[in-house]
Amino acid sequence: MSEEKKLSANEGIKDRSNYLRGTLAEGLADESTGAISEDDQQLIKFHGAYMQDDRDLRSERRKLKQEKAYSFMVRIRVPGGVATPAQWLETDRLATEYANGTIKLTTRQAFQFHGIIKKRLKTTIKEINRCAMDTIAACGDVNRNVMCNPNPYLSEIHAEVLEIAKNISSHLTPQTRAYHEIWLDDEKVESSEEDVEPIYGKTYLPRKFKISIAVPPSNDVDIFANCLSFIAIIEEDRLVGFNIAVGGGMGASGTGEGIYPRIADVIGFCTPDQVVDVAEKTVLVQRDFGDRTDRKHARFKYTVDDHGPEWILAKINEYLGYTLGPARPFVFNDNGDRFGWVEDKNGNSHLTLFIQGGRVCDTPSYPLLTGLREIAKIHEGDFRLTANQNLIIANISPTKRAQIEQLLEQYGIKDSHLKSALRLNSLACVALPTCGLALAEAERYLPDLLTGLEEVVEENGLRHDAITIRMTGCPNGCARPYLAEIGFVGRSPGKYNIYLGGGFAGQRLSKLYRESVPDHQIKVLLGPIIARYARERVQGERFGDFCIRAGYVAATIQGGDFHKNVKPEASSKAFTIS
Repeated sequence: MSEEKKLSANEGIKDRSNYLRGTLAEGLADESTGAISEDDQQLIKFHGAYMQDDRDLRSERRKLKQEKAYSFMVRIRVPGGVATPAQWLETDRLATEYANGTIKLTTRQAFQFHGIIKKRLKTTIKEINRCAMDTIAACGDVNRNVMCNPNPYLSEIHAEVLEIAKNISSHLTPQTRAYHEIWLDDEKVESSEEDVEPIYGKTYLPRKFKISIAVPPSNDVDIFANCLSFIAIIEEDRLVGFNIAVGGGMGASGTGEGIYPRIADVIGFCTPDQVVDVAEKTVLVQRDFGDRTDRKHARFKYTVDDHGPEWILAKINEYLGYTLGPARPFVFNDNGDRFGWVEDKNGNSHLTLFIQGGRVCDTPSYPLLTGLREIAKIHEGDFRLTANQNLIIANISPTKRAQIEQLLEQYGIKDSHLKSALRLNSLACVALPTCGLALAEAERYLPDLLTGLEEVVEENGLRHDAITIRMTGCPNGCARPYLAEIGFVGRSPGKYNIYLGGGFAGQRLSKLYRESVPDHQIKVLLGPIIARYARERVQGERFGDFCIRAGYVAATIQGGDFHKNVKPEASSKAFTIS
């Protein structure tokens, strides 16, 4: 009989934590250091924060025999990506007073602060909660921020989907009193009874869990990159239910050693009133069968791969006590945003702005933070964060549009989206200097790389032809590079693995084209491929499909094939299940 595998260290940390309390309260009170203990660094993620340090300053501080420049990243959950003007103004104030003066819009429709020092951390989180937002479960081994299609001009359908996203988020929020005790000064209840986590249990999930909801034909939340996704099925302008997709995830090792990205499998259909139940039972399947011995193998995508999608479906049906229906036809055309002005049938206007890298800040030539602040002061609608790090000023009433247009002009924002289609379809993770995992630059470097590649697309008449391009500073894939038509993954300072052939609708993984390419050689390497695409593409052919047809890479069918030489598949304009 084989010896039982030892649980990963994080399982012990969670078990000993007394439902996520650990020694966080004591660590926050310790003024002798800007850091917290190693165990608490894991626990604080469940409360919505990561301890980081400024890697640009490490060498200098080491010479001065000072500890690292520690600070905290704080993430605010925004279910469905919708925030009120009052919440935007409060987020702006907190970013300015306590963080580094910027608001980061994440690839999961959340707000993110960087540079909050320890002594300001509790105040920041307390004030976030005062404006009806929170940070609990924004990180950690739990369900994260629930994403959904943010486009309000879909009218009643979007309103239904948004409400469902909020219901899922609320239902799967951890129930521990630790968050309120530590951050909100709720009185600690002395009791002989333990807290109860009815869904998660004492040790929560093996790893993080991600949920999204898409409304075809737009896959703007990248449902194939999520652990669990719901695809809205609309018949005769009515939401009749959702297809269910399981097992997506982006993390990779870059070496093929059992750590790979995977696209989700569509396994069934549920009605709107079943969605929250399906979400809970899928989480329970991962709780009970996910790998708790190896965190590199603990994501739900590996549980799906280990047991198979059919087994997962059978187990979900067993937990539900009823049988899910067969998947219904749907079509995805793209996974990007729709920029510029749109008017809905109710007479309201919506403006989607391009936000480079999701970074909302002021520079001498572009006072974006200030401009949006002034708009929020008069706006009566809402602000909607997209999964592509962009921003929709939504539901602008006819009486306010002229004022908002004047402010957009005054602060130089009105033409934010008048960029090349290549730039408009780009994503980058934060990477250096704050991410401890980053091996190379991403957010700070991608804009310059795009400028160089824009010269190529302009020369070849492709300025208005969308190509998805994404960059991360390490193989973990936070900006979903493995779904992009062109993906860059940092391997060491100034060097990137280049991936080609992803699907334009986010439906197909890309494949490794070249390893460890120096940044100054990227334009030289990709230029001829882009030029050939301009000359030889067939009608409606996307760049990723062309890269496969032209033989630059083979198609990748599923995560297990990520590093294999798979036979190319036929190109397609859209992803369709029928």
